Amino acid sequence: MYSTFAWGKSSKEAGFAPLTIERNVAGEEDVTFELKFCGICHTDIHHANNDMGITKYPIVPGHELAGIVTAVGSKVTNIKPGDKVGVGCISDSCFNCSSCDEGCEHTCKLGMTMTYAYPTKHGHIKTNTGYTLGGYSGSQTVNQRFIVKIPDDYLLEAAGPLFCAAITMYSPLAEWGAKAGGLNIGIIGIGGLGMMGVSLAKKMGNKVTAISRRINKKTDAIAMGADTFIVSSDLDSMAGGADTLDIILNTVSAGHQMADYLPLLRRNGTLVQLGLSLEKHQINQVQIMRKKLRITGSIIGGMAETQECMDFCAKHQIVPKTKLIKAAELDEVFEALEKGNDQVIRYVLDIAGSNQ
Repeated sequence: MYSTFAWGKSSKEAGFAPLTIERNVAGEEDVTFELKFCGICHTDIHHANNDMGITKYPIVPGHELAGIVTAVGSKVTNIKPGDKVGVGCISDSCFNCSSCDEGCEHTCKLGMTMTYAYPTKHGHIKTNTGYTLGGYSGSQTVNQRFIVKIPDDYLLEAAGPLFCAAITMYSPLAEWGAKAGGLNIGIIGIGGLGMMGVSLAKKMGNKVTAISRRINKKTDAIAMGADTFIVSSDLDSMAGGADTLDIILNTVSAGHQMADYLPLLRRNGTLVQLGLSLEKHQINQVQIMRKKLRITGSIIGGMAETQECMDFCAKHQIVPKTKLIKAAELDEVFEALEKGNDQVIRYVLDIAGSNQ
């Protein structure tokens, strides 16, 4: 084990403060990298505030890590010191189940290990706490399986959000045939996730409809590549979009009813739930029977698909809008994100800059 610095919270009520944590030294199949940037996700706020009742303190959030490799194990063959790499939501899995065998580590039958606040039960990652400590820190060590290679010409500070927001949108687009192009794709919610969804779907060669309750999101949506815009709070606007979409990606995490959007789907259309809304949804089965509609869900993606997403974004120059912040601003940013999660700009912690 070796020590490194981090920024974390010692309790729900406490603000962020520097602390020292321990990481495992790189073993035969491990990669250690110096963190330069870490994206800030709304999930970080939920865990830091113990909204789900499972948080252990001290907590070091962050699952959008980007940095430079400093050490690799003897059995690591395709990564070397000096490479630009990242880690997303997954830092470990069992390696032995059918999901892991098929490259779907995020659906590991024994449960994937998230990059922070999860027990280190599979044994491939170690900390001094017994649970994972995230990317608001100086370095990270993980098995090579969970490393995403960042192309040399891709902006390092923008890479982190791809391992969360972009893969969350890329995976269902790939699953339901959008990679081949030629479909009409609807994106509900033009925040961090929606921003990536619009860009990805458009670069895949699809027609894209952005859907938001707020007309003021139209300018951003069109700038990102949306062809049309529907105001979901306007009955006439919704009626005008009826029977036009093949796939809808729903990123809304606030209380709502998914059934409100089903009329927008064509026959054999698919609604994919991505935003987590814990309230119950009321579905009239006639809605889905008459047009043979599908309602499904999705969560991030496996490691091979995450690398595929990274490479796609680099090839097509899909770069999320980011705003760099220093560690001293974490409390302020968390407070702002608690009040709303529909911003187009993604906050990114400048780790190297925070130590100057």
